[in-house]
Amino acid sequence: MSTGNPDLFVICKSCGSEVSPYITECPYCGNRLRKRAPKLDRQGRIAERRLRRPPAPALPRLRRGEMPGIRPESRPYATLALVAAGLVGALLWRTGVVDRTQLIVIGKPGHEWWRLFTAPLTYDNTGYAFAALGAIAIYGWLLERRHGLIPVVALFAVGAVGGTAATAAAFSDPFVLGGNGAALALLCAWAIPDVLTLRRREDIDGDILGTAAIGVAVALMPLVAPGASWISDAVGVVGGVAIGLPLALTQEV
Repeated sequence: MSTGNPDLFVICKSCGSEVSPYITECPYCGNRLRKRAPKLDRQGRIAERRLRRPPAPALPRLRRGEMPGIRPESRPYATLALVAAGLVGALLWRTGVVDRTQLIVIGKPGHEWWRLFTAPLTYDNTGYAFAALGAIAIYGWLLERRHGLIPVVALFAVGAVGGTAATAAAFSDPFVLGGNGAALALLCAWAIPDVLTLRRREDIDGDILGTAAIGVAVALMPLVAPGASWISDAVGVVGGVAIGLPLALTQEV
């Protein structure tokens, strides 16, 4: 039977009788001719059947070692948590729901040690928050895909908490907040493999110039945000290199 212009009849394969092309069962022997009656268009002709597209094949899951430098099926849970905490800190500062002086380092922390942890998550400047949290989100995510969450948390702790503690120890009346040190620690650790590759005069896949531009913008935050610390910048860079270099060398082995 042809589609569009059907024959006047079809032959039943069971009894050989001539039957209508519009029925599903032979009226003489009951043989099943087709699963369902054909669809008709407005002119009474059999409509052409549309071929059903096969389902798209499922994307293969990334296997361990399939792509160098990428962990299989990894998700940036630690990075998301750190960025979310920074956004909460910025909102708490803006809304004044809690006492702002309890979140940041103003003067020596003394027995109020928790300020070393809350100060890097607090922002009093929207531009400062955008630059620092943006860098943390980008390079924390890239590092977490490459090495997992533990190095990301360690780098954040060194750059943020370590930088805040170093600033508090260096000044008699310190004023510190924000995560510029953490952003630089993550950025430098991520850039180490590309720097090593460039030293070998080999091509790289990462955008090292864009990374450098972001790093300069974050490092210069103390010029526009009084709570951002130059000492935190230095601690973040040193910590990022100190942790990122062994990670890069381990990855190359």
